[in-house]
Amino acid sequence: MPITRRDFVVLSLGAAGALAVGGRALHAAQGQAPRAAQATLPPMTVYKSATCGCCTAWVDHARANGFTVRTVDTEDLGAVKREMGVPARLASCHTVVVGAYIIEGHVPAMDVKRLLTERPDVRGLAVPGMPIGSPGMEQGPPSAYERYNVLAFTRAGETTVFARR
Repeated sequence: MPITRRDFVVLSLGAAGALAVGGRALHAAQGQAPRAAQATLPPMTVYKSATCGCCTAWVDHARANGFTVRTVDTEDLGAVKREMGVPARLASCHTVVVGAYIIEGHVPAMDVKRLLTERPDVRGLAVPGMPIGSPGMEQGPPSAYERYNVLAFTRAGETTVFARR
């Protein structure tokens, strides 16, 4: 069943509040204060296929880098991407909402953190396709990893290179 704009907004806003409260409760239950770095990172909502292993690996990468992540499995990622304004030529296997930005594909967490710190006037970041060696796509020897660009994209679909990996 396709996700509607209303469902997307409700899910995203609900996830942000639930994750913020749930994260504090978890740390309190463990007798710990949340790490300062995590407290400054907004939660993520990742839209992905239920069966995609590389998406799950990317979620693990994001969590290992301090992000609180909520996943939404969907059978119609195309509708999610269209709703969020991801240009078709930038598409990958998962789409993320974090703060005011969209992250498309296997973008390294360090680049997401830089985006959130610098706050450029862009819609988001994308790593088109699924380059071998990008977070979640680490397979084979590192010598076989592909070079790739992390692209910033605007609402109008214009792109610039945000980082080279």
